[in-house]
Amino acid sequence: MNAASKKSSILVIEDDPGLQSQLRWSLSDYDVRIAGDRDNALAALKESAPGVVLLDLGLPPDPGGTTEGFATLEQILSLSKDAKVIVVTGNDDHRSALKAISMGAYDFFNKPVDNRMLELIVSRAQHVYGLEQENKAYAAAAETPGFHGVIFDSPQMARVCEILERIAPSNVSVLLTGASGTGKELLARALHKMSGRADGPFVAINCGAIPENLLETELFGHEKGAFTGAVKQMLGKIEVAHGGTLFLDEIGDLPLALQVKLLRFVQERVIERVGGRREISVDVRIVCATHQDLEAMIEDGRFREDLYYRLSEMPIPIPSLAERDGDAILLARSFLFKFADEFKRSVHGFSPDALTAISSHRWPGNVRELENRIKRAVIMSEGRNVTAADLDLGTVADDTDSLNLRLIRDHADRQAIRRVLGITGGNVSQASKILGVSRPTLYDLMRQHNIKE
Repeated sequence: MNAASKKSSILVIEDDPGLQSQLRWSLSDYDVRIAGDRDNALAALKESAPGVVLLDLGLPPDPGGTTEGFATLEQILSLSKDAKVIVVTGNDDHRSALKAISMGAYDFFNKPVDNRMLELIVSRAQHVYGLEQENKAYAAAAETPGFHGVIFDSPQMARVCEILERIAPSNVSVLLTGASGTGKELLARALHKMSGRADGPFVAINCGAIPENLLETELFGHEKGAFTGAVKQMLGKIEVAHGGTLFLDEIGDLPLALQVKLLRFVQERVIERVGGRREISVDVRIVCATHQDLEAMIEDGRFREDLYYRLSEMPIPIPSLAERDGDAILLARSFLFKFADEFKRSVHGFSPDALTAISSHRWPGNVRELENRIKRAVIMSEGRNVTAADLDLGTVADDTDSLNLRLIRDHADRQAIRRVLGITGGNVSQASKILGVSRPTLYDLMRQHNIKE
């Protein structure tokens, strides 16, 4: 593959031959395709699938107006939902710029063209487009059949899923610990699906959500006539889970009296329904979860130590979302697609300030908080991209420049050249040998970075 084929593709829609040449020259780092009208632009869009489109709103047959330009913009966004469209408007034509942004354009630029400013806007648009495509690829790759919707790319979650995969075939009891909203039930379901019990039931019960006087019958069931209102026999959750997995969420909220009864079941794998006298054997795998510190509760006498060790044969701490490097944007992207489809909303991505806000926020409510915010934002968003304001995360400084590889390389090159020239006392021949480049290459780099001998 030659160097030119590796360049990112950009589509320039401009009918002025002079401006076409100027834009092709100023964007020489990219594979620039030129189109002078709507039909040719749409054909080029389908052929090259550019990540960035530069669109002049004044196109024939309405070169003096914006009707044709807006019609072209609407079709581009319909055909290529991920493309970053930068519209070019006449000087001080702010009304058209704002309309274009509201329709889903990424940014706008006023004539006459300032080449350096245009290069910066295009570079940032290409960077955001690249990030979004990477996130899409990661999301697709992360949703492997083995984990059934557990989306991650961070090493922290990769380690958790690796452990779950290893222990899935066994019958060991598992205790998932971590803050609320980290996805403990989702992981428990994934463990069940990877186990030999996948064809059996997965039965979940939240020990903190059921009143204490009802929890015993929910867990163990009751016989007809066991108490007032018990007009028929009822199977408990433990019995219903026979042959599958029993998930006890918020196990720390289980009352002490029921802890004793649960301990007997864990040890002997038999239960007695409330009001019954017959022992019933039950074969289940037990997976528990809690956001509480059970060891501290044991010291306080609020949780039985013997039950704790029975339930935590394999304790697995689940990292918070803030501890999962890069997963917030990955999950946000997945939720956005999910809710845009569910609510039939024409929302296709995040604005740069939204991506920065998602990355910077600490997410105290973890994945659940992120999901709720994305859901509200998709419903409330008025444009094609969710903004930081839609997420109600406030305004966060956009630091995507610090992630731009070209800027990072330029900065590193300048530092290295200046340092080596300082060491060699300005001797370019010696400096080129230390840097591992030829003298002409070093001279070119010095001119590029405005470094004098």
